[in-house]
Amino acid sequence: MNRADANLKLDRGEDGLEMEPELREAIGNFKSSVEAWSDAALSRPREATAPARSDRAWMTKWALGSLVFMATVSGAVYENHRQQDFAKAETARIAQQQQEMIAQRAKEEADLMARVDNDISREVPSALEPLASLMDENQGTGN
Repeated sequence: MNRADANLKLDRGEDGLEMEPELREAIGNFKSSVEAWSDAALSRPREATAPARSDRAWMTKWALGSLVFMATVSGAVYENHRQQDFAKAETARIAQQQQEMIAQRAKEEADLMARVDNDISREVPSALEPLASLMDENQGTGN
């Protein structure tokens, strides 16, 4: 729609009725004000804007920073897990060594007790030795 058609509609109104002169003047002033503002906005020099690379650069930096952070955290979690596994294995090894040492000491004590018992014990007490020798002689003669 061009301006001549708009002026014709302005004279008659939407429903084809005549408008009052004051209303027509107010609407005409408003229309010319809008057209002037529109012409001024279109004729104003504009600056060409470059693509928003700073936002992309910021997002790239943020993504790389997040990646470094996640790598650091995951490395720390992995290291902690590895140390816990090593500590469990070390604890099991120490417990096994202690069990072996306890078994070795028990065997050594049993051997010592057997040797002491063998050294101290006699078949016949010393008070009954003369009687035991008589019994051995009697068994040897066959009576």
